[in-house]
Amino acid sequence: MKKLFSLCLLISIAVTSCGETVSKDYKDASLSIDERVEALLPKLSLEEKVAQMRIFHANIGTKPDANGNLKLSDKVIEKLKLGIAGIKNPGEHIDAVAAAKLNNELQKYIIENNRWGIPALFVTESYNGVDAEGCTRFGRPMTSAASFNPELVQRQWDVVGREARLRGMHMCHSPEADVVRDPRFGRMSEAFGEDTYLTTQMVTSAVKGVQGNYEGLGNGTHIGAVAKHFAGYGQVLGGSNFAAIEISERTLIDEIYPPFEAAVKEARTLGIMASHGDLNGVASHGNPELLTGVLRDQWGFEGYVVSDSNDIARLHYFMNVAETPEDAAQMGLEAGIDIDLYAEDSYAYLPEMVKKNPELEKLIDRSVRRVLRTKFILGLFDNPYINIEDVEKGNRAASSLALAKESDLESIILLKNEDKALPLSKDKPLKVALLGPLLKENTKAMFESVAGSNVKFIAEKGFNLTNQKGGAPELLDRDPKAIASLVNKARSADVSILFLGGDEYTAKEAYFSNSTLGDRATIDPVGPQDELVEKIKALGKPVIVVLKHRRTLSINVIAEQADAILDTWDLSEFGDESTARIVFGEVSPSGKSPVTIPRSIGQIPFHYSMKEINYKKEYLFIGQGPLFPFGHGLSYGDFEYSDISISNAEITPDTELEVSVKVTNNGSMKAKEVVQLYIKDEIGSVTRPDKELKGFEKIELGAGESKTVSFKITPKMLEFTGISMEKVLEAGDYTVMVGTSSKEYLETTFKLKK
Repeated sequence: MKKLFSLCLLISIAVTSCGETVSKDYKDASLSIDERVEALLPKLSLEEKVAQMRIFHANIGTKPDANGNLKLSDKVIEKLKLGIAGIKNPGEHIDAVAAAKLNNELQKYIIENNRWGIPALFVTESYNGVDAEGCTRFGRPMTSAASFNPELVQRQWDVVGREARLRGMHMCHSPEADVVRDPRFGRMSEAFGEDTYLTTQMVTSAVKGVQGNYEGLGNGTHIGAVAKHFAGYGQVLGGSNFAAIEISERTLIDEIYPPFEAAVKEARTLGIMASHGDLNGVASHGNPELLTGVLRDQWGFEGYVVSDSNDIARLHYFMNVAETPEDAAQMGLEAGIDIDLYAEDSYAYLPEMVKKNPELEKLIDRSVRRVLRTKFILGLFDNPYINIEDVEKGNRAASSLALAKESDLESIILLKNEDKALPLSKDKPLKVALLGPLLKENTKAMFESVAGSNVKFIAEKGFNLTNQKGGAPELLDRDPKAIASLVNKARSADVSILFLGGDEYTAKEAYFSNSTLGDRATIDPVGPQDELVEKIKALGKPVIVVLKHRRTLSINVIAEQADAILDTWDLSEFGDESTARIVFGEVSPSGKSPVTIPRSIGQIPFHYSMKEINYKKEYLFIGQGPLFPFGHGLSYGDFEYSDISISNAEITPDTELEVSVKVTNNGSMKAKEVVQLYIKDEIGSVTRPDKELKGFEKIELGAGESKTVSFKITPKMLEFTGISMEKVLEAGDYTVMVGTSSKEYLETTFKLKK
């Protein structure tokens, strides 16, 4: 008995009585993730815990030397002694193979130089594919939204997840789940549009894609998503970055929350980023009702919340809601921010703060659990490195490049096509002038590769829109010689294709520094673009406009003068080739506008789903309604909608309806069409939207082919936040609209009975 007692005593660190385990090894892969987290957390010192709550940017001293080997600054070496939550953008400026090698070295250094061998999260972003050198460049999220094809978007983000993981990344501060309705906002194209339902479908697809349907996380093929910016960031006043947000609680719940809720519940996003802004005067980074009450208690979110750049510290020195930097850190911690992005004057203070207030360590433990859990989900403790042999064959695979082209073709929007100016024929001799400030060096070559030998091209950019200074670009003076030269080129051609709109300098993120600007107070095309269109149109020859831009523009002159307009937003690296294929009729355009296109900035706010009462009065001296409505997009097909029907004239809280419509392509070529479902609540206890998108389906029909498209209407679609601020389902009359845009449709009605 003494020997048995002694044996039990000797191993008492692992047992309380023989056979009862109380201490487990966090390195044991057979344990559950929660068990591994709980085995590791108590081992960490307070300082090591706080290190797991901070991310720094690689540009402070993480880069390759002349031979491609890892080189760390003294500052980085000091930071990594205790471990780190993560590093932003390591290897972003080198190719995928070099980045994978660098990040393997970096991860190895981190693991070997903290006591417990805790790996780091390497974090990227995705606006045109992975934001790093040598990855497949896709169109921007707004461009993808124009496809109205969630399955296509999921495949695109699947490539993003795979290419990011191949270069050693683990998390992505994307996608944006913000609903964006103000084109003054320089970051407009980073989001998926003005509509709640469309944004929800796209964000859900993006998160599922980048995470490999969640299964790709642990097996090392995909990365985790961080949906942002929670919440209301796209609603900043004046479209000005860092401005206040004035939004009603009802609108917040019914229109702004749903994409985030779907990202959490349906797509299982690993991360959420908080918003720069405030809600009802409460700064989002210090808002426990938002970051804990809504996000975790209501929606069951289990991942981590990361601050936006330096925003916890800004609770003190910018938002002015915290008396001291330490107060700001405590506000962020109590609200539910788990990781501090970049700041040296926020969570860095936590160890000293705990000495004065030991209760804070419980909140620190809460956050560290979430960070460690993420690392275990991603399999980083068991498989922290990239197999270099996989990188070359997986990065920029032929299938990924083909997908970029496919995405382009489904996203290009034909806004106008007067007298069937498009498509152009390549079967007979034709001379085409490619002109304008958005022309690229390889545009002519791409058009030539599509058009064939009968079509001859001349090309001239003419002028830039700005001086292309990154911080605060300035408009250039009008150049009459450049304009005259472009007009002369057009005079010698049979048809002119003008590349107009805006570029990465005329719409971009306005960073915190006062010397960096990106938002605009007007949305008219800058420079002499309108003048150019008018002068070339005056030649009496066809004018085709290809719009490239990152914010909605009030293109009144272009819309009046051009014979045809192709709205391309910001396409992939093959964008001009895809545009050429549309121009010459190889493929029919099938994109639909994910935003309302206003005639004037004075109409803002102006989105199709505004309250019905907002449409009572028009403005003096401008045309009525939008220049082009939400969901608008023409085709080379000729789609006819007919025979709308509904399965029952009544719905109850326990039943569903089905609405159907017949769609026929009366045109001469195969084409795709987005069939859109809108519902209007005719009478509500609170003022209701004019209509709301509730479904869409992209179909393809051959010449003369018909298809019946059906949508299910459920009681859930009819819910809204009622007068008591609770979700309600109200009896009454509803109109259902099915058609080609938010303005062109067939309609029928039904009643909700309770």
